[in-house]
Amino acid sequence: MVQGTDAAVGSAYDARAAEYVELAGAIEQMDARDAAVIAAWRDATPGRLLDAGCGPGHWTEFLGTGGREARGVDLSAEFIATARTRHPDVPFDLGTFRDLPLDGGSVGGILAWYSLIHTPPADLPEILAEFGRVLAPGGSILIGFFDGEPRESFAHAVAPAFFWSADALAELLADAGFAVVSRETRGREQGEISARPHGSLVARRR
Repeated sequence: MVQGTDAAVGSAYDARAAEYVELAGAIEQMDARDAAVIAAWRDATPGRLLDAGCGPGHWTEFLGTGGREARGVDLSAEFIATARTRHPDVPFDLGTFRDLPLDGGSVGGILAWYSLIHTPPADLPEILAEFGRVLAPGGSILIGFFDGEPRESFAHAVAPAFFWSADALAELLADAGFAVVSRETRGREQGEISARPHGSLVARRR
């Protein structure tokens, strides 16, 4: 069951789902560099893939390219309804990262693309532990985040959010049994959906 801050974030996205989908609900609206990062990770990651924070499902479908098995989970009922309509052959679940509807060790990779930004920093270890539970040994996670002063909050358009850095996330990931294997950061260019600096990292479960 979604509860606490999860319920608030889910409701906030429900209220603006239609606006979000229009602005950023298709792969064609995404930055090509993001697609390249996610595609490279997808192609290097064996096994079933989970899109944690799938929104309207465009990245989930992208993960399933080439016959790969992918599924999505999100806090927003409106996003899940849209995802199921747009991508009827892909499974989607309404739920929280704190209690994923998956067996232990059942997925090879988890994409968390800007989906941890609303998690209070004190709660992130719980989420990473749950990710570690469902990942197979050697499985990996790709995290996208807003690069900035770690744990500093900012006024996101939908719900309060937090900056992170690769170093700060690496420390939390190490405590959860992961090792960072790659990272990248970049500024934003004119015309991108967000003007905030971007960061991503790949970590592998030990």
